[in-house]
Amino acid sequence: MGGLTDRYAEHDRAKRALLSAYEALPPGAPVKLAKKTSNLFRFSDSKPTAPGLDVNAFSEVLSVDPESRTADVQGMVTYEKLVDATLAHGLMPFVVPQLKTITLGGAVAGLGIESTSFRNGLPHESVLEMEIMTGDGRIVTATADNEHADLFRAFPNSYGTLGYSLRLKIELEPVQPYVELQHLKFDDAEACWSAMAEICAAGERDGRRVDFIDGTVFGPDEMYLTLARFTDTVPAGGTSDYTGMTVYYKSLRDRSVDYLTVHDYIWRWDTDWFWCSRAFGVQNPKIRRLWPRRYRRSDVYRKIVAFDRRHQLTARWARFRKQPAQEAVIQDVEVPVAAGPKFMDFFHREIGIEPVWLCPLRLRSGRAWPLYPLEPGELYVNIGFWSAVDLRPGQPDGFHNRLIEDEVTAAGGHKSLYSTVHYDQEEFWRLYNGEQYAAVKAAYDGDSRLPDLYEKCVRMG
Repeated sequence: MGGLTDRYAEHDRAKRALLSAYEALPPGAPVKLAKKTSNLFRFSDSKPTAPGLDVNAFSEVLSVDPESRTADVQGMVTYEKLVDATLAHGLMPFVVPQLKTITLGGAVAGLGIESTSFRNGLPHESVLEMEIMTGDGRIVTATADNEHADLFRAFPNSYGTLGYSLRLKIELEPVQPYVELQHLKFDDAEACWSAMAEICAAGERDGRRVDFIDGTVFGPDEMYLTLARFTDTVPAGGTSDYTGMTVYYKSLRDRSVDYLTVHDYIWRWDTDWFWCSRAFGVQNPKIRRLWPRRYRRSDVYRKIVAFDRRHQLTARWARFRKQPAQEAVIQDVEVPVAAGPKFMDFFHREIGIEPVWLCPLRLRSGRAWPLYPLEPGELYVNIGFWSAVDLRPGQPDGFHNRLIEDEVTAAGGHKSLYSTVHYDQEEFWRLYNGEQYAAVKAAYDGDSRLPDLYEKCVRMG
C-alpha cells in the first residue's frame, strides 16, 4: 500500500504545483501546456507566445484494480505505458488508439478510435470520472451525473479549450494472450461495406465471435476486412512478428489467417505508422536492416515530419526539381456505413490516396456527446487517409481538404479535428454544437484564458 499511497501523494503535490504555476501567470494571460509529444497534425510556423504549464508530473498510472476492472490514470500517461500496466493484470482499456504516444487525456479531449470501437465506442465512453483543471484555474472532478456533468459531456472533442485532464478513472476489459486474425478480401465496395455492417450488428461471422474489426483499402477493387478475436492458443507455427523485417499491412495480401500476441496486435499499426513509414524508406529491406528497431515507431516518424514541415525541406526539393506543389491530406472522417461506398467512389475519383484505413464505430451507450454529435445506435465508419496530393494549376492549398469536408457533411458525417480544418466559422459551430460549447466555455473559462475550439483547430492550424 505504501507505493500506492506515495503515488497519490505525488499526484496531489503535482496538482498544487500546477495551480501555483497557473496563479503565477500574469492576470488574463493566455495559457497552454508544455508537452514533450504531440499527435496533432496542425503545424504552425510561428513560435508560441503563451506560457507553457509543465504537466510532465501527470504521466503515470496511479492504480489498476483487477476486481473492479478499472484504472486510475494521470492525464498525460501514454497508452504505451497504460497498456503495459493493464496487460500485467490480464486487462486492457476498452479502446486503445493505434499509436503508442497518444495520451489518455489526449484521446478523450481529442477523440480516439480502434478496432474495438464497433462494440466499445470511443475512449471517452469508458471514462467514469475526470479530474480537470479548467481554464479559470479550478480543479474539479467531473462525472456523468454530478454538478460538473455539463463539463464531463462537453470535454470530448474540446481539444484542451475547456481545460486539461489531470486524472481519469476508466473501465477495463479482460484479454486473452493471443489474437487470431482473419483477412477477408473484397473486390466490390458495396459488398465490403455491407459485410462490415452485418458483422458489426451480429458481433460474429459464421458463428465465430468477432472482438475486433477494421479494414484496409488498396484501391477501388481491392479491399480487406480484418476480423480478429481473442484466443488462448496458437498453432504450432506460433505468432507473427511485424516489428522486424516484415510489414504488417503487406501481410493482408499474403495470408488469410494470422496470429499475434495481444500486445503485438494492439500495436500492429505503430511500427510502420500504418503504411506511412514508406515515405522514409523504412520498408526498403536494405534500409530497414540499418534502421534500429527501437526507432521504428510512430513518434519518431512524426518528429521527422515536424522537422521537415518546419524547414520546408521536401517542398524546397520539389520546387528545385520543378515538381507540382502538393497539398497534405491527412484526415480521419466518420460517415454512416450506408454512405460509405458513395464516399469511397468520390475519394478514389477526386483524391486518389491509397491505402486507406476503415474502422467501424458505434456509440457504446444511448448518451450523445455534444461536441461530436454522432447519432446513438448509428454505425459509422472512420476513414483514415494520410498522404499528399498534387495540386493542379489554379488549385489553392486546401483545395482537396475542402472537397473532403463538403463530401463528409453531405454524407451526414464528421471529421476529426486533429489535422487541418477549413470550415468557415458559421459552418464549424453548426457542425460542432457551438451553442452548447459556448455555454460550457463561459462556465469554466469565462475569461478565455484558453483558446476557443474554432481558434485552436482552424486559426491556429
